[in-house]
Amino acid sequence: MDRLLAFVKKEFLHIFRDQRTLLILFGMPLVMVTLFGFALTNEIKNARVAILDNDHGIHSRQITDKLLSSGYFQLDRNLYSYREIETAFRQGKLKLALVFPANFTDDYEHGRSAQVQLVSDASEQNTALSLVNYATAIIRDYSAGLTPTAHPPMQVNIISRMVYNPELKGVFVFVPGVMTLVLLLISAMMTSITIAREKEVGTMEVLLVSPLSQFQILLGKMVPYMLLSFINGCVIMGLGVWLLGMPLNGSLGLLLAETLLYIVLSLSLGLLISSMVNTQLLAMFGSMIVLLMPSLFLSGFLFPIASMPRLLQVISNIIPAKYFIEVIKGIMIKGVGLSVLWRETTVLAGMTALFIVLTLRNLKPRLA
Repeated sequence: MDRLLAFVKKEFLHIFRDQRTLLILFGMPLVMVTLFGFALTNEIKNARVAILDNDHGIHSRQITDKLLSSGYFQLDRNLYSYREIETAFRQGKLKLALVFPANFTDDYEHGRSAQVQLVSDASEQNTALSLVNYATAIIRDYSAGLTPTAHPPMQVNIISRMVYNPELKGVFVFVPGVMTLVLLLISAMMTSITIAREKEVGTMEVLLVSPLSQFQILLGKMVPYMLLSFINGCVIMGLGVWLLGMPLNGSLGLLLAETLLYIVLSLSLGLLISSMVNTQLLAMFGSMIVLLMPSLFLSGFLFPIASMPRLLQVISNIIPAKYFIEVIKGIMIKGVGLSVLWRETTVLAGMTALFIVLTLRNLKPRLA
């Protein structure tokens, strides 16, 4: 028994001396519980809405004020014609549009069926349904608050319309997210072990004394994986379109070009991780931890970014998956082009250049 207690005591000492084990044991559960319990929520807050008020009456203004003061919505813009709705959805981050007809207040006060139309971007299915439900509940609450004193009773007929995904197919949400995560993880993990493997077997110095420059060495390591990953990306997109029923409303050439850019970004990120560690195991572990968790939770794939605390919203801006999900949805579902997606494309290209520069700078002092 004494020997067993001594052995257990020794194991405790080993655990307490190993900070990485303590971090995994106590730090990870703390972070996970905090994220899931506080920061990551499916509740929508401050969703951007547009108002097309053809009535300009007291009830349309009061309903608008009640919506905007609820905390669920914030005004993105006022619209002046019905044709502006589609343009607003294609160009901006609009989630919902409210349309009041010209005779809304008159119909409402005279007991006729007053209509309000809710137009929502259903490329994010759960968000669209939640926003329509929020708006419907707020409008009905407004109507119920006035009805007891109104003669005849006031009624609001709410008509909802889901754009881009009228059948509310879940595949429209999950395919872009899964494509993004798979391409990022597979591409980055493949290159993350390349430089680390050269270091482990001691052949990195041999490469450096060759006539090739450091950039040429990195390019040589990247090109084979780039071609294989691009084929992999095409297969994934083909499965999404022909097997799962994803639409392809935009340019196929632009989609392939954006996919190639994202693959190069992922490969360069894997090379950066590989240049910072000395073993293949650390490279694989690092790429999984660094890429999987933030991409899964902070890219907007599972949880709306607008509902996160401000700090996590800022952090989400450095997650490459966030921008590629926007690109895939924009091209495949909304059919928009580079004139709309230039910001996301510029960020992805800038991140790629930054990762390559950091990899080259990180190699110099280690191999000098």
